[in-house]
Amino acid sequence: GGPQGVWRRGRLITAMYGRPERRQVDGLGGADPLTSKVAIVGPSARQDADVDFTFGQVRITEPKIDFDGNCGNMSAAVGPFAIDEGMVPATEPVTRVRIHLTNTDQLLDADVPVRGGRSQVEGTAEIPGVPGHGALILMDLGDTAGTLGHGVLPTGSPRDELTLADGSRVDATIVDVGNPVVFVSAADVGVGFGRAVTALADETFARLEAIRGAAAVRVGLVGRPEEAAAVTPAVPKVYWIGPAADYEATNGRAIRRSEMSFAAAGLSMGKPHQAYAVTAGVATAVAAMLPGSLVHDVCDPKAIETGAIRIGHPSGVMGIEAVVRAGGDGVPIITRVAVERTARRIMDGYVYVPLHVLRAR
Repeated sequence: GGPQGVWRRGRLITAMYGRPERRQVDGLGGADPLTSKVAIVGPSARQDADVDFTFGQVRITEPKIDFDGNCGNMSAAVGPFAIDEGMVPATEPVTRVRIHLTNTDQLLDADVPVRGGRSQVEGTAEIPGVPGHGALILMDLGDTAGTLGHGVLPTGSPRDELTLADGSRVDATIVDVGNPVVFVSAADVGVGFGRAVTALADETFARLEAIRGAAAVRVGLVGRPEEAAAVTPAVPKVYWIGPAADYEATNGRAIRRSEMSFAAAGLSMGKPHQAYAVTAGVATAVAAMLPGSLVHDVCDPKAIETGAIRIGHPSGVMGIEAVVRAGGDGVPIITRVAVERTARRIMDGYVYVPLHVLRAR
């Protein structure tokens, strides 16, 4: 406990992942923001939750861990882990695990298939960007709105105009569900979808970061746009959207416009996301249901009518069930935002770290 305990925990985790080094060769990290994350899980003292889950984004080249927001893929593994570790009684065929996300003091629901007293691994569910298939875990993140404390629309509007450092202006939609996300039109940033995201020009990265910085100021995370990269690199996330389109996925598969409600892509810690972040996915689905938002404007009207949103992303298509209605004061009320995931245990055991790393100041 206390500042010293927090410092030692951070030093221990960064040492586990490979210390501040871009290749993370001296640890468990995979030299990519997507594989440099940590989940800290334990029984919850809350009456309305089964377990506490603290998410950390472990920076690769800095000795820092960002405990802001959430990660949908990491949270999908919390339910099976809690069941297999005996934190939650296993009930066949499906066990609902109530997860308290300590980062934002919110609740997640995970419906985990169970067989023989343990979480089920084998199944037919396939997640674009993940090889193979597994048992279907249904994650409802409907209670994760307003992670910044300002509701679904932290600016109070489904559309804002952001002024960038170079004086240019861009229309944007900022939605806070799962994580705060700023959406812009693909046409406004001159980028495409699918395999095209793997070859973004330096000036495109700079413009997207400038947009992210301006959004960070607008929602009160930083005082100046240029502070966003150092102070809050994980959120808000920046994504670009466009009408449904045909394109080649990063795995070479041909994605057809008929498979999706619209196309989208984004960055994760300054790098192109090869698939689509779950937390960004739920924010995107909610944005699609909000009249006046940029996402709503490009979404297939039939998808808006049914709430069955299908996001075309660099590796395939993500399906999300969204139920959103307008409250009496016009504030969006989210009843459900459910996304399909899979998870399996890869290993367990001990991680060894150099003692001098923990001792160093």
